[in-house]
Amino acid sequence: MTQSALPALRRSLAHLERQGTARARDMFSFGLPDVDQTLGGGLARGALHEIYAPGGPDVAAATGFAIAVALRAPPGPMVWVRQDYVDMEAGHLHAPGLAELGLDPDRVILVQARDALGVLRAGAEALRCSALSAVLIEPWGDTGVIDLVATRRLSLAAGDSGVPALMVRPAATPKPSAAATRWAVRALPSQALEAGAPGLPAFAITLLRNRTGTAGHEWRVEWNRDDRCFRNRQRGQDPGRARPTLPRPVGAVSANRPGARSADWPARAGADPALAEQTAGWRHAG
Repeated sequence: MTQSALPALRRSLAHLERQGTARARDMFSFGLPDVDQTLGGGLARGALHEIYAPGGPDVAAATGFAIAVALRAPPGPMVWVRQDYVDMEAGHLHAPGLAELGLDPDRVILVQARDALGVLRAGAEALRCSALSAVLIEPWGDTGVIDLVATRRLSLAAGDSGVPALMVRPAATPKPSAAATRWAVRALPSQALEAGAPGLPAFAITLLRNRTGTAGHEWRVEWNRDDRCFRNRQRGQDPGRARPTLPRPVGAVSANRPGARSADWPARAGADPALAEQTAGWRHAG
């Protein structure tokens, strides 16, 4: 994001706050009746949803879960705003891995930012575009700039456009925020398929906060990329046949060497000329 774009961003955020209320929010189904019932019908499109990784091994699982949730939203291009430090700690995004989760890399506009403040600014700017399916926001660690005021601005921006904002929080602890829901996601071993083939990505998800109902519920779920749906995890699997969740061919994040990522992938992601023009100022933030 260029410095010249910041005054316009501030004016747009101030306008959102003066409006006072967001427009009516549509819902999209999580895909499991018991989860949807707990959420009051599903996840709000025009809202902020936080996804925490309790530990280092859970970062890839939290990211994969965020992608799966985004794929449940109505189809369209997706903006992914990522702090540079996430690449250093968790690895670059791996386009084949995204495809294995069911996300076409051509749908993704990747935005890199140097720090958490840049991530927030680019995320708020992206949320102004109602043509998007979702905006993934991925800062790293605990930072003072991600507070109740900043998350309220993101929530208002999401409510105005009707685009869900999914903030993945690796290496961070939950703090007061304006998020509609807050999740903790832990990695589970996947159950191997026949002939020892890697199983479906599996997650233990805990609903830590729910503004429309009760919280504290936990589910064990698997993600089926072909049907683009979650399903309840069957307990009592054979531990001897277990495989790590999000194995290499399926993983959303791959700790491969810098430069191993396809060089033209972020450029190809902005295939929509109108969207590419609208986001040209912050496609390569920082």
